[in-house]
Amino acid sequence: MDVRAGIFLYWLHIICAGVFADVWKVHVEPEMKALVSSCVVLPCSFKYPVQVQPSDRIRAIWHMKDNWDDIIFHGDSTRVKDSFKGRTKLIGSLGGFNCSLEIDEVRNHDNGPYCFRVELETSKKDKYSFVENCVSIQMIEQASKPELQAEQSVQEGETAVFKCSVRHTCPSHQPTLTWSHTGKAIMTYKDIGHGNWETESVLTFIPQKEDDHTSIACTVKHHGKVEGEMTVTHHIFVKEQATISHILIPVISGLGSALLFGLLCFFIAKKRYESRPGEFRPQGGQNVRKSQEEGTDSTVLFRSQRTEANTQQLLMDSSATNQDKTHNLLIEY
Repeated sequence: MDVRAGIFLYWLHIICAGVFADVWKVHVEPEMKALVSSCVVLPCSFKYPVQVQPSDRIRAIWHMKDNWDDIIFHGDSTRVKDSFKGRTKLIGSLGGFNCSLEIDEVRNHDNGPYCFRVELETSKKDKYSFVENCVSIQMIEQASKPELQAEQSVQEGETAVFKCSVRHTCPSHQPTLTWSHTGKAIMTYKDIGHGNWETESVLTFIPQKEDDHTSIACTVKHHGKVEGEMTVTHHIFVKEQATISHILIPVISGLGSALLFGLLCFFIAKKRYESRPGEFRPQGGQNVRKSQEEGTDSTVLFRSQRTEANTQQLLMDSSATNQDKTHNLLIEY
């Protein structure tokens, strides 16, 4: 590659980079949700030809899409529609390419759509309205209840943690979360994207016996004249802390029951065996089986002796009868 070709490519790169960099761009959320009577922030970022105009000489304007003369925000408040005067302000830094707009005291008819417009103060021709990227607002009449996260039961004497959170679109005036229980509460705020934010409160405390079967409530208060405070309630069940009495009482109770049951069985068995002395009379050093066998042998021997005695008696009676008969025969002859 010769020197001329290198120079040509270099200048081509510079020209193309300038053309593609010096464009007008904007990024907004096409649809937002807003709580009536509260506020809403419309996220907005933009890009413009930096080398033409410094950031401190830029004019930012928000207007209705259908009528560019219906201005809802302007640096000159006299040009703002009466229904929006005092309710809109630019909260972003133009030097940081941030054109985010806050609309306070949101009304039912603030649906939009709204478009952002940039004007360079030193140039009559460098003006741009991003009418192809505008924002519409969906109205929410009633605030939703916060979300409460907690365990169903907590341990007495150990730290319990409760979390309460609520989502919204008013980061310039964060809602407040309060608890009905004393403890240490920490508030955090998080951008969850697309113009939505989450406010969270974490409560920590040490449960006591008095907290058992009670309720803990988390209440959210939004910015503005939102009617009512939304509250969510959670029931607390406290498990008592284990002590030496909690261990000894069940053990002693179990041993006592086992002892009583054993004594009852012993007396029932003793009474039963005493009513049958011929079949079971254990002696020291002899087991039950052996005693039963010996008792059976003795019974058999006793019955055998009685049978032999009866047989001898029958023989004697028979002999005596025969002698009497012989004697009688002799007399007759």
